Order: sequence, then C-alpha cells, then structure tokens
Amino acid sequence: MSLFDISERAQQLQNELLDFMDAHVYPAETVYEEQMRAAGDPHFHPPILEELKAEARRRGLWNLFHPHPATGAGLTNLEYAPLAEIMGRSHLAPEACNCNAPDTGNMEVLELFGTEKHKEKYLKPLLDGTMASAFAMTEPGVASSDATNVELSMVKDGDEYVLNGRKWFASNALHKNCKVMIVMGKTDPAAPTHRQQSMMVVPIDAPGVTVMRNLPVFGYADREGHAEIDFKDVRVPVEDLLKGEGEGFAISQARLGPGRIHHCMRAIGAAERALELMCKRAQSRVTFGKPIADNANIQDWIAEARIDIEMIRLLTLKAAYLMDTVGNKEAQTEIAAIKVAAPAIALKIVDRAIQVHGGAGITDDFPLAMSYAHLRTLRLADGPDEVHKRAIARRELRQYRDLRPEGI
Repeated sequence: MSLFDISERAQQLQNELLDFMDAHVYPAETVYEEQMRAAGDPHFHPPILEELKAEARRRGLWNLFHPHPATGAGLTNLEYAPLAEIMGRSHLAPEACNCNAPDTGNMEVLELFGTEKHKEKYLKPLLDGTMASAFAMTEPGVASSDATNVELSMVKDGDEYVLNGRKWFASNALHKNCKVMIVMGKTDPAAPTHRQQSMMVVPIDAPGVTVMRNLPVFGYADREGHAEIDFKDVRVPVEDLLKGEGEGFAISQARLGPGRIHHCMRAIGAAERALELMCKRAQSRVTFGKPIADNANIQDWIAEARIDIEMIRLLTLKAAYLMDTVGNKEAQTEIAAIKVAAPAIALKIVDRAIQVHGGAGITDDFPLAMSYAHLRTLRLADGPDEVHKRAIARRELRQYRDLRPEGI
C-alpha cells in the first residue's frame, strides 16, 4: 500500500473530472473566447460558464475543495490534490467546479469565523456558486509581502468601525457576481506587531467603497479583475468583525496555507498541459527536413519537464499528507517549499513549450501565453518566493543556533 493511496471515491471523482474536462471544459474554451469577444466587456460573465457549472453540479463535481461533507466533497488535502491538478489544466475548470480562488479561501474563513448571519447572507450563496467574493489585503503603499505592514485603518466609533485606506490586487472584485469582500486592516497600531490587524466582512457596494480600476496582468485584463479599491470613511458594523480584534494576522495564516497548496496543485496541471502541447507540436512540425521532436535539445526539454513535474507533484503530495496528518503548522516548510518550486518549474516548462510553438506560442491561439502570465504572477501571489525561502532557511538555521557567536 502506497503512502499516497486515496479512497475509491476520490479515484472515482478523478475519473469523472477527467471525463468532464474532455467532454465539456476543453471544448468550452473556444466558446468562452467567442462570447467574451462578442460582449466587448473584459469583465463580462459568459453564459458558457454557467452551463459548465450546471454540468459540474450534475456530475457531483462541486465544492471539491471543501473538507466538510455537509457542504463539500469531504475530501482530505491528499485526495483533493489530484483533482486540483486536473482543474489547473484549464482556466475555466476551477470556477466551473466552484473551486476557484479567492472564493475558496473566503468560504473557509466564513465557515470558521463568520457569524450565522454571515453564513446565511454570504457563505450559502458562495457555496451555491451564485455569488463571488474578493479578498482585500495587499496595498499599493507598503511592501505587502510582510502582512504586518498593512495600513488601512479600522477605527472603532461606537458600534461601528470606520475604514480608510487603499487596497489593490483584490482579485474577483470586478466579477459580475461579486457582492462582498473580506478586508484586512489595522485596528490597533500600538498592539504587538502580530496583534495590530483585524479582518472584516464588507459589502462591495458599501458607501465609501470605490473600485478605482482594474490592474492588467502582463496586459491581460482578467475577467474577474484585480482591483484597486479606495476606502473612504466606510462604516462597518462591529458584528462584521471576524473572530475578534487583533486576529487578522492569525486568520490570514489559516487562510493562506491551504490556498497556497491549491495554487501549486493547479500549477502542476498547467505544467502537464504545457508538456502535452509541447510534445504534440514537436511531433507535428517539421524544420530542416525532420520533426522538431528529433532534435536533442527538444528531447532534453521534454525529459526534464517530466522529471520536474514528478518531483513537484511528490513534494505537493507530501505537503498535503502532512497537512492532513499533523496539521498545517507542522507542514509549514513543505508548503513554503512547494510554493517556491511549483510555479517556478511550471513557468520553465510553459516557457519551453512557447519556444517549441514559435510565434504561435505567444498568441492567444494557444493557452500558453495566458498560462505564463498567470504562473509568473503566482511567484508573487500569497507571498513572493523570497519570503518563503526566508522562512525555510530560518527553520533550518534554528537547529544550529548554538553555533552563533555570543552577543550577536
């Protein structure tokens, strides 16, 4: 029996999801592009997505990320990993199965820390896929790789908090169905560093909230948007504070752990699809009298891609296994390691697939250019590579603290 054996039900879901991808998701990609072009609105919500969502629900491929059987699939992280990888092969699949960020993380936060009112008003429609949400933590004026830097002020005034500040890269904020945000800000600048921040539930149409612009990513205006948002005297009832004052940093860590590994799982799927496209292109295109696949350097790229994918998949599965068995805190090193390794390796494979495709690889005729943009962004999202490497190194060095010179 393998350490990474999964249940029969999880294997059935894999088979069902693979069939869903082949029968519905991949064919829908062209329809999606046609509907987006016809609408002329970069944030249009195309009907094909709702059709995919309905089919996913019909097949039982809904809320697969959610560990609670009552509201989700009830899978472990280890069981969910291959499913997230499969969904990562297409930019449509995660939303089609209601497994897309940042909604997944927000649903988990509302499940753990939300009031009954929050759960009825926001969590339920999020689980049903009829609402979208945003997560507002990153700010333009500070180095947000250190979450303790956030400056958006949350000042208590009677039975309300008054919010002032600016956020950006609030993904999903321009989604046509986005109704609510989870916002991180500073309630007590005088408190200990990791107790200064709090999180609140804020309707996106609350008075004083202004979505200023969408931030393109490598020139792509993503449909869900990455918004810059201004908060000016936004009044939030005390009951919309999550968990309690000073709990924002702790909530962010609880939220980002699973979110990071989900991103990595999907990155492996993107790498697999890039390798598949690279092999097909290399076999079918002829230069100087022979298929590109006959060139030694191309064969090296293909071999290295397979080796690299297997390595990051195993590290991801190990991280998922540890999260399930000893908890997210004990899996910190593995989560950080895979967050560095998976996007970087997937990015290298996509880059080589683009090279094999020639000029076609940088067009929208293939999914490679978009995949490259998203994967490059992933090296910054949920913490840049450097922050995760620093955390890993600190944990390694901690074993040898007694070797440091005295007084330093």
